[in-house]
Parts: sequence; structure tokens; C-alpha cells
Amino acid sequence: MSKVILHCDVNNFYASVECLYNPEIRNKPVAVCGSTENRHGIVLAKNYIAKKYGVRTGEATWEAKSKCPGLVTVSPNYKLYLKFSKEVYEICKYYTDRIESFGIDEYWMDVSESIVLFGNGLKIASEIRQKVKNELGVTVSIGVSYNKIFAKLGSDMKKPDAITVINQDNFKEKVWTLPVNNLLYVGSSTRKKLNSFAIYTIGDLANCPLKFLIKHLGKWGNTLWNFANGYDFTTVSKIDYVSTIKGIGNSLTTPRDLISNEDVKVLIYILSESIGERLRNHNLKGKTVQLSIKNTHLKSIDRQGKLNNYTYITSEIAQKAYEIFLSSWNWSENIRALGVRVTDLIVNGVYTQLSFFMDDNKREKLESIDFCVDRIRERFGHYSVCRGLILTDERLKADPAHDNIIFPVSYFRNS
Repeated sequence: MSKVILHCDVNNFYASVECLYNPEIRNKPVAVCGSTENRHGIVLAKNYIAKKYGVRTGEATWEAKSKCPGLVTVSPNYKLYLKFSKEVYEICKYYTDRIESFGIDEYWMDVSESIVLFGNGLKIASEIRQKVKNELGVTVSIGVSYNKIFAKLGSDMKKPDAITVINQDNFKEKVWTLPVNNLLYVGSSTRKKLNSFAIYTIGDLANCPLKFLIKHLGKWGNTLWNFANGYDFTTVSKIDYVSTIKGIGNSLTTPRDLISNEDVKVLIYILSESIGERLRNHNLKGKTVQLSIKNTHLKSIDRQGKLNNYTYITSEIAQKAYEIFLSSWNWSENIRALGVRVTDLIVNGVYTQLSFFMDDNKREKLESIDFCVDRIRERFGHYSVCRGLILTDERLKADPAHDNIIFPVSYFRNS
């Protein structure tokens, strides 16, 4: 029996919530933008009035304002968005226990076993759409299909406040005529490459010889060809599914360019404080430290190195990251952004190889200190305790463990 998959997408989520809470801006062009002072000044979301002026998600705030001089810009309120996201999730949960998030404002739902109780996919989608509008004051677009890829395509085809059904009888008519970059994971570079082969629509991709795509795109050629033909058999996770954590990291675009080793050391410790805290909260230790560096021309490099032991000690993570930096950067360019990540994770308490060259008593004390600092910060705030090093430049202060921007989850996380 064919599956019944829904994809629910909240329309202009951040901007819709802001307009809901600020009635005076509802009839004006609105964009939710990152902090210009912290050099995060891009458009995160916009309402439909701003969209008519050509304002696009991801462009610089100054570009958006040049297109739309009367643009109202507001700062993001992630706690409020998370609250609304959970409310939408609760409405969806009434209909199925198979719900999988794709970012903060999108959900896949498998309602194949729910149609006996609630009716067909279109009826369920209609009820969800109406409940979200009536109970939360925002709108959703929903795609109804027999696989996840086409369900997402359907939610994108009609906006706002609409439902699109794509089934095995009409998908060639509805899907194959769309531009190829409408397909999930066909970005600008892949689109250009496909266009160079005279592949302009999803139908062109679907009818292209598979061997040709694999030759020029590798495994992605096979994946995209299957997507275009509707051969997507990926399941929707159950609501209690917890994916395996493969790495924990943070990155920051700095309020000013980093111009010295001392600047970098400050930011590495800020990032390592965040990563260490998150590792300890998850009771995980890691053995590989990865460092990413982006220069002022937005070109980046990635390097990594192994620790002697599995750890969640902040100072060990920071020292390794700084060691990697010193061996990787020659200061031909200043630095705009820095990222640290710890991988090769194991659960704390798993038996590991001991070393004759490590002072285990000292490491136990360092672990105890870190846990003590975590508890103090949990009660009194992140900067109730901080390293003297971080006080050398107040502009670089940040709390990446709790000030995260929420990005979409990988479609392939369950593969």
C-alpha cells in the first residue's frame, strides 16, 4: 500500500510570529534580520509584502533596505519561535506518532496508519491547516504525497495557507515541469552543472540516463535521479527517535576581524567553553578536535587533530584547537569567523585505553572544576564565571551554547 506523507511548512515563520505580536507592523514590509553590529546582518525571514519588493532570505540587510526603503527590520526572538514550533508540533502529534522535523518550522508526517481514524491525507492536512490558523494565528502550507521529497515539493508549490496533493497519477504533470533547482539538495552550483548538460527541469533530470548522471555527479547523481522519479523510500522517524550524536561544535562570525594569535585564542576558549558544557550535558567525550577558519574574503579551511585521550575538559579541547591553529595559519589574511568541533564521541564511562603519560588525578580535578562551573552558570548566568583571558576584549564575548541559531536537520540523518 502506498504511504501517505505530509510536509507541513509554517509560512514566513519568523516574520509571521513577529507580525502576530506587533499588530502595528502587520501591513508593512517586515524582515527579521541578524545583528549588524555583530556582522550577522542578513535577512533571516520576510513577510509577503517585503517579498513583493524583491527582498530575499539570506541577502544583506543593506541590500534589502535598498530594494525596500520602508522595510521594517526586527531582531530575532528564538525563544518565541521555539514556543510556536512546539505548538505546531503538538497539533501534528494528534494525528500520528511519526513526525520528523526539518528545521524549526517544517515537519514531515507519516499518516498512512491514521487515515482509518481521520480520513485521507487531504482531509488530515485540511484539519491541521485550519487548527494552526485558528489556534496559533499563523498559517501553514502542506504538501500531501506518497514520499517525503514530493511532499516537501508540494508544500513549496502553493503559499501561503494552501494544500497541494502530488500522487502517483499526477506527479509527472505537477513535478516534472518545475525548475530543477526546486528539488531538495539541488543548490546553485549543482543547478549550473545540470544546466550545462541541458537539464533545466526536474523532468529533464528524471529522464536523463542514470549512468550519465553518476559519471558527472557521482553518488549525488543517483540520489537526485531517484528523487526526480519519485523513488524515495526514506521513512519518517517516530517522535521518540533520537539520532546518534556524531559531533558537537560551534562557530561564530566575530564582531570585528581577528588580527592576532591572542584574538584567536580568546575566541577558541569561548567556543570550547560551549562545546565542553554541551559534551558534559550529554555525558559524552570526544577524541578528535576540528577547527574551521574563514578569512575576510569568506574562504575557509578545515583542519583536525587527535587528542591523547577522550575528553570533555574545556581546557584540553581549547589547547588542541589552538595548537591546530598555530600550525595551520600564516596570517596572510585576517579572520572573520572561527569554528571548533569535537568528534569521535563515546559515552563517558566506556572502557578506554589508559596512558602512562597522563596525570589522571589532575584530569579528574579539571573535570570537577568544569562541572562546578557548569552548575554556577546554570544558576547565575553564563558570565557569572569566566576566564580572565576572555575579559581582554569585551566585543568578542558570546554564549554560543545558549544563543544558537537553529538550522535545518539533514534529510539523510536516518540513512
